Amino acid sequence: MSRRLRVRQAQTVLPFGVGAVFDIQGESFVATGIGDWPRQRQTIESPRLASQLGVSAFYAAPPAADDRFDRPDAAGAPYIRFPSWLFCGACRRMVRWRIADEKAGTPPRCPACSPVRQLAPMRFVQICAGGHLGDVDWWFWAHSHLDPASRQACTTRDRLRFNVSDRATGLEALSVLCTAKDCGASRDLLDVLGTHGMRCSGRNPWQRRNEAADCLKPVQVVQRTAGNLYYPVVSSALDIPESGAPAVGSDEALAERVRASDMWIPLCRAHGGPAADVIRGLIRDETGADDTLLDSLLAEETGSNPPPAAHAPATWDEPAVPDLSREEWAAFTAPTPPATRDFAIRETGLGLGHERSETWASLGRRIDRVILADRLREVRALQGFRRVSPSSAFVPADTSRRLRWLPAVEVFGEGLFLTLGRDELTEWERDTRVRNRVAGMRADLERSFQRDRLGTVTGVELSPRFVLLHTLAHLLIRQLSFESGYSTASLRERVYARPENDQHGILVYTAAGDADGTLGGLVQQGERPRLSETLLRMTEAAAWCSADPLCGEHTGQGFDNLNRGACHACALLPETSCETGNTLLDRALVVGGEQVPGYFESVVAQARAAAAASME
Repeated sequence: MSRRLRVRQAQTVLPFGVGAVFDIQGESFVATGIGDWPRQRQTIESPRLASQLGVSAFYAAPPAADDRFDRPDAAGAPYIRFPSWLFCGACRRMVRWRIADEKAGTPPRCPACSPVRQLAPMRFVQICAGGHLGDVDWWFWAHSHLDPASRQACTTRDRLRFNVSDRATGLEALSVLCTAKDCGASRDLLDVLGTHGMRCSGRNPWQRRNEAADCLKPVQVVQRTAGNLYYPVVSSALDIPESGAPAVGSDEALAERVRASDMWIPLCRAHGGPAADVIRGLIRDETGADDTLLDSLLAEETGSNPPPAAHAPATWDEPAVPDLSREEWAAFTAPTPPATRDFAIRETGLGLGHERSETWASLGRRIDRVILADRLREVRALQGFRRVSPSSAFVPADTSRRLRWLPAVEVFGEGLFLTLGRDELTEWERDTRVRNRVAGMRADLERSFQRDRLGTVTGVELSPRFVLLHTLAHLLIRQLSFESGYSTASLRERVYARPENDQHGILVYTAAGDADGTLGGLVQQGERPRLSETLLRMTEAAAWCSADPLCGEHTGQGFDNLNRGACHACALLPETSCETGNTLLDRALVVGGEQVPGYFESVVAQARAAAAASME
């Protein structure tokens, strides 16, 4: 097999962005920081996202050539070999590989074997919660069972063998042996996973020694493909047109509503006094304006200095988590849809005017608007990454912390946007059983370490409409994967469910960075009457899961128990398709259950009744 080592441009942000370990053709590499990127790079325009993240620009790596990994002057995002400890599958010798040993176009070879054998990377590496990654100190591991005096007697640190025993199985069959003269220390890998008192290097493999930090966090030994080795922090924004007139839900429209409120003048007079907080609460409840907008308007009216904006440029110690839903919702729901070269939408419908059955009528009352996006552009930017857990220390994409730009890619595709009926949704949300069901999920979310990250997506607090719309998006993607020609991994969701901004819709769009974005199957499936048939089949499929009744009656499953009626058999998607990492899902809120009414429960009941009548 010919050796072709290449990463597509879209993969330099996700999943093989800065800090990620990448296996290809028996070799292993890690993506370096953006400070090592070549100067020839493509500019990605997204002013709205740049403003929210507090950066000056976005750049995409130039398309990479083959064998980019061992040619330091080649185009593309740079990768270096990691781990540096390799072993020979024939003689079992371990070799510490260095950059000076690289030969362009040739994989590492064993210096002792004839015929020449290719070296393989060790499968274990060490990480810490500070975001650092490094090689396991295999010399220390081989000597770790010895007392300090005996350990110091061995002064040769690079004469190691990676042995395999035929008398044991699993990790117990693997061992590291020191072949130094008068040593012979050895230890198997049965207990290698976990913490063992090893020291953290305080840096990542591409950082120089003078960039190392004093890191006292415990080191964990994991497999180099482990899920907790890399948690990328990615933000994305749709390219929407600038609107001259204030759209419904925009800052200007909200500002006019605030100024027109009867409580606005009393708030200005009470500004800075004890009654100001009470009046602010009344205005928030009346208009839906947040504190950031109120502070800005008060500063304009009274001449005081406003506090720093919530979306002010964040330091690299903690990433900014932008909320771009308000502008996108306004663009999709504008009375006259705006259009640009990269944002072309048109409104359609379910096409149920000639249908008189109660099933279709019930469905029509619950779906308000259907908008087809013939062309969308999305910009995805990599802010950095974490290791060990999603709540660990944040490491920026520029580990030198000098650059004010971020790596990004742009993808083009199509989408399907739909909103729920406002009256039907409001009536459903007021049901006590619905509110109690979501209250339990809200309590679990408050205890979760993902509370802050997920709060940016869900809004002020977890609402019934968010869980409903989020689950609906998952079910719709799964159904569309059967009917539109796209795989589930090629589709992506955006949930617009903030009650404070009167949002009640979802967007399902293509998420692939290649030709998948131009097939047209998603928009075609949204045309009337195909979408109504798809929605009906979706609700019928969601009403039954192969794991029922366990799945539908579950009181807490999935990550941090943040799901209710949702499992891999009925509602979960690939991680790249979901905004919240496959959490905050409940199928019962869509199709109903024994203890809670579903928003589409009447549709399912009418469809079953019609099917039963036709069989009589």
